[in-house]
Amino acid sequence: MATSEAETGRPYSPVLGTPDDFPDRPQRRGRFVVHLVIGVLVAIVAGGWGYVMWASKGETEVIDQVIAFKAGSGSSAEITYEIHKPSGRAALCRLRATDTNHIEVGTREVNIPAGEAYVVRTDRLDTTAQATSVHVHYCYLV
Repeated sequence: MATSEAETGRPYSPVLGTPDDFPDRPQRRGRFVVHLVIGVLVAIVAGGWGYVMWASKGETEVIDQVIAFKAGSGSSAEITYEIHKPSGRAALCRLRATDTNHIEVGTREVNIPAGEAYVVRTDRLDTTAQATSVHVHYCYLV
């Protein structure tokens, strides 16, 4: 059981001492320099990111959407899809057919030429087995 000053008659003294027992901390130098360096680095990173966004003009993305597909034959599949891209850039798309176990049974790469921003295409893929799904695996600008 802890005893208080009233019970023991001695003043309470902490083990490590009181704040008055220690000398004042010396003044720290260089904080302004540290903050200045951090500020400069943040400005460089923000400026670089801004330049990348400005240089790309927001036209770095190709948006694809599957409209329909037919996978009735065991040797081929057909897909109808649309592409949204910058009109001045060509795109490369990879079409992929898969079976019931999601194993790839057919693939084809298609070049979309520059000139139009919105393109609707229908393409046929040769397959090694019965496909159950056909989709656009990826599209990117070239």
